[in-house]
Amino acid sequence: MGRLRRSRVHNARRDVRRATRTRARAKDIDQIQHEDMKPENKSKLEAQELDEEKPGLGQHYCLECAKYYESDEALVNHTKSKVHRRRLKELKFGSYTKEEAERTAGRGVDNKQRGVEPIVLKKKEDQDLEMEGQDSKTASTTTTAQTTAVSS
Repeated sequence: MGRLRRSRVHNARRDVRRATRTRARAKDIDQIQHEDMKPENKSKLEAQELDEEKPGLGQHYCLECAKYYESDEALVNHTKSKVHRRRLKELKFGSYTKEEAERTAGRGVDNKQRGVEPIVLKKKEDQDLEMEGQDSKTASTTTTAQTTAVSS
C-alpha cells in the first residue's frame, strides 16, 4: 500500500501569494491622498480617454479605491458597498507620516531640558513635606499636653 496524499497541499497559500504579487498591487492610501486627490489629477482620472486594456474602457473609475469598473451600474453599487465606505473612513484621517513613526519609536525631537534642576527641586519638595509633617506632629503633641494640664 502506498502513502496517502494529504489534502490541501498548497492551496491554502494561493491567496497569500496572489495578494503579494506586484503586478496586481493596489495603490496605498497615502498615494491616493497625496496624488489622486489633487484637483488637477482628480479631473484627469474622472475624464479619461478610452482605453481598451482597462475594465469598462477606463470610463468608470473610483478615485477613493483606485479601481476601474465595467459599467456605471457596477460603480454605483460599489459606492454603496461597505468596502468603499471603509476606504472613505480611512482617507478621512491624515496619512501616517515618517515623523509620526519616529516619534512613536522614541526617536522624535525632544525639547525638554534635562539636568540637575528637576532632581534638586524634587528633593527640596520632599524635604519641605517632611518638615511640614514634623511641625504638625509637634503641634498636636503640645495641644494634647495643654488639654491634659487644663483638665487636671
